[in-house]
Amino acid sequence: MRSLTIDILKIGLAVFVVCLHLHVLRDSYPLFSYVLVNGLFRMGVPVFLIISGYFFFYVNDTAKLKKWSFRIFLLYAIWSVVYIPFWKGDDQYVMNLLFGYHHLWYLIGTLFAGLLLYVLRNRPAKSLFFIIIICFCCGYTIQYLGNSHYFEGETDVLFNLFPAYRNFLFVCFPFLGIGFLIKKLGIDVKRKSSLWMVLLSTGAVVAEAFLNDKALHLQKKESIDLLFSLLIACPLLFLYCKNITVKTDSKILASISTAIYLVHPLVMEFVYKSAYFSSFRDIIFILVLTASSLVLVFLNRKLKYVL
Repeated sequence: MRSLTIDILKIGLAVFVVCLHLHVLRDSYPLFSYVLVNGLFRMGVPVFLIISGYFFFYVNDTAKLKKWSFRIFLLYAIWSVVYIPFWKGDDQYVMNLLFGYHHLWYLIGTLFAGLLLYVLRNRPAKSLFFIIIICFCCGYTIQYLGNSHYFEGETDVLFNLFPAYRNFLFVCFPFLGIGFLIKKLGIDVKRKSSLWMVLLSTGAVVAEAFLNDKALHLQKKESIDLLFSLLIACPLLFLYCKNITVKTDSKILASISTAIYLVHPLVMEFVYKSAYFSSFRDIIFILVLTASSLVLVFLNRKLKYVL
């Protein structure tokens, strides 16, 4: 049996990622857009990772690790091929191949983060948590130095490359590890997360994004993937949904969320950069994205490994 609440949560997280990439309201309400795009919507990927890390606890031998790794790598390879027209002519095509084009960084990052977590899985929980925090802080520091343009010249360019901080070690491993520790320590059973805790911690994410703009004066058009408040808000959101015990036999919602995540940049390119759609683009985008996701779910039943 699956958790219906977690599957519904995944749909919401996928929508967060889509809205993030669309930079919703950036032209009409720039500050509001900023706290959404570089605040609230940044909860999407970390919560996805926490969910994956929670179930990674059951990957407890090399046979299961090989199966888990093969599935993610094949998914990454298939969708890298799908997106070849978008990155093959890019000057950074080698980086796109190694670190993942656009949103595909999540897949290759999860793969290597999982391999690292498997190696460290038997370490004491306190030791693993310490490593998680160190990795996160390293990523946050690199991101901040880049976005504040603390350095100049080539050094600044290096610090502003996404793979410098948005990678398996500084983003994927910390949140995958948090999900793993939640299961290993039985925190989902011992501790209950209330709705008020979720709302307050989510408010802290928005507040931190606001401070990044008004106090730290980070550039509005530059991405902020790492926020300290995510370390609290994302586990609390997962725990809250996890403890709402509504079960289902169907995997369709989880598959739809994966489909939305994987295909949405393709649909964005088709709708927003096409001369055929000059009006009602947002509505058309939603309809095409929904239809495409359902088609992928159907194809996955026939071909497998599409999702």
